[in-house]
Amino acid sequence: MEKTSRRGFMGKAFGAVAAVGGVASLVAMKQTWDPLPSVKAAGFTEVDLSTVEANCLVVEKWRGKPIFILKKTAEMVAKQDEAQTARDVIVDGTHYMIAIGLCTHLGCIPAYADKKEIFQCACHGGEFDSSGLDIKAPPPSPLVIPPFNVKGQTVMLGEEGPEYKKMKEAGILA
Repeated sequence: MEKTSRRGFMGKAFGAVAAVGGVASLVAMKQTWDPLPSVKAAGFTEVDLSTVEANCLVVEKWRGKPIFILKKTAEMVAKQDEAQTARDVIVDGTHYMIAIGLCTHLGCIPAYADKKEIFQCACHGGEFDSSGLDIKAPPPSPLVIPPFNVKGQTVMLGEEGPEYKKMKEAGILA
């Protein structure tokens, strides 16, 4: 009788130790896979639009990529067609172009020519208008609009707000 109860106890004790070890291993693996707090914090960038000057390109950094922010003048907005206006982020009646500043051809960083109001890629001669639409080949598509959320005069990059979701539903971001 004594051998059976001792054997049962040892089996249960071994099972309990194995279960605790298994749970501890799973917790350690999950912590290893989770991004570091510094990486999570880099996923969002806050930009104050009140300091942006008209027709003057501001370049911010989000997730290691350049983000172009261009406040448009009233003349620029007046010249736009429907497709260009659909890509604008409008804050308190002011139109902004917000896009990832990488050419969709080979990932070069286009330069902004403020007199012509276009972005020019020096590598292969591609051009984008002030809304980020490709107007001269070889870029196959417009500049990419990053996820954003407008909060007053501030734009939070990396967060999908209602304006971004509306663009997504309209197929502007595709």
